[in-house]
Amino acid sequence: MKIVIAGAGEVGYHLAKLLTKESHSIVLIDTNQKILRRADIEMDLLAINGNGYSISILDQAGMDDTDLLIAVTSSETTNLTIATLGKQLGASRTIARVNSTEFVKLKERLDLKGLGIDVIISPEDLASREIIRLLRRSSFTDAFDFEFGKLTMLGTYLGDNAPIIGKSVKECKHYNKDNNFITIAIDRQGNTIIPRGDFVFEAQDHVFFMCKPEGVDQIRKLSGNERFEIKNVMILGGGNVGYNAAKKLSRRKNVKLIESDSERSFDLADKLPDVLVINDDGHDVHLLEDENIDQMDAFIAVTGNSETNIMSCLVAKNHGVKKTIAMVENIDYINLSQTIGIDTLINKKLIAANNIFRYVRHAEIVNIAGMHGVEAEVLEILVKKDSRVTQVPIKDLKFPKEAIIGGIIRGNQAWIADRDFQINENDKVVVFTMPSVIKKTLEYFS
Repeated sequence: MKIVIAGAGEVGYHLAKLLTKESHSIVLIDTNQKILRRADIEMDLLAINGNGYSISILDQAGMDDTDLLIAVTSSETTNLTIATLGKQLGASRTIARVNSTEFVKLKERLDLKGLGIDVIISPEDLASREIIRLLRRSSFTDAFDFEFGKLTMLGTYLGDNAPIIGKSVKECKHYNKDNNFITIAIDRQGNTIIPRGDFVFEAQDHVFFMCKPEGVDQIRKLSGNERFEIKNVMILGGGNVGYNAAKKLSRRKNVKLIESDSERSFDLADKLPDVLVINDDGHDVHLLEDENIDQMDAFIAVTGNSETNIMSCLVAKNHGVKKTIAMVENIDYINLSQTIGIDTLINKKLIAANNIFRYVRHAEIVNIAGMHGVEAEVLEILVKKDSRVTQVPIKDLKFPKEAIIGGIIRGNQAWIADRDFQINENDKVVVFTMPSVIKKTLEYFS
């Protein structure tokens, strides 16, 4: 597939890295020569220096044989223009990144497809959705449902009192006699590990499980985490992410929103009648204490300053808040959550890049889940007739070592994968895979 990416910021650069690993033909357009030189060294792609909205630059990129044009510059207007022009010049499909969530809400009314824009992505909207998802299963760092919860991927840190600490995967089988879950990955100090039978769990491992509904409580107990309900939420930052999160959460929870800009605060108070909006500076620890931060179940920091978000979450943790989420601008910060004590760090650009990645996938991939702090993916794949996975049981597949089959969905039933399971045509198989073997893994399903 030929893919043209306009914009080599964090979204575009991360996308280019993901896509070149899958042997796509990538063209990267940007005005920053330094970034393009780095991309040219690190990746197998064509780098073009120039403005993506220039027709001559788009002609140089070759729109007439472009399968997908992705416009992800920092300018919303530029992205919409690039997508429209690219479509007119021959691009088969276009994606534009926008900052305003209004475009997402009004996309049908605006008839964006008539303008040549097939898909719009709003990092702010996606980030707020991610926050809501993370709060649904509060005692876990990650939670993603497949087929409406028939299978679920859960991420959690192992507490010091977790029963499985010091034991190998094989030794822990007696905790899972009904085969309700499987360990699919571990993040240990920034290194991703696919565990085999002799792997030994350690305290503070970030462990990812695939489970059936019956396995959720088992995993919570084995990881040493308590179940708790989130009723009171404090949000720091009233930008688009904070506003959207507060609006959705206030339907069922008590929400306090702190915003430093007075004009924005009055606007938020009008728009969010069920939210207590406080106009003050979230840097002030005394303010957080005066607003009863110790009575909060969750604290979400989504200001435009990463350091403020991180530090305020640490203050919240120090005051006994059980669930903390901080938004950070730098993708490199994501792996720090385990070492600094914050439950989850999110990056809206990374979320947007992973979401865009869905549109590049093969037709047999029906779903994809990102994992916080782990550069790998969980794919839900529809099994084709006569594909390799249908020929023999899982134990005889010679599946890549950097990938693991987590579970299988067949009709209304779900199974956690075991060695003797036979996969059939039209099954949906959930697979964890490292980036280096995604292409090889998909060959088993083609």
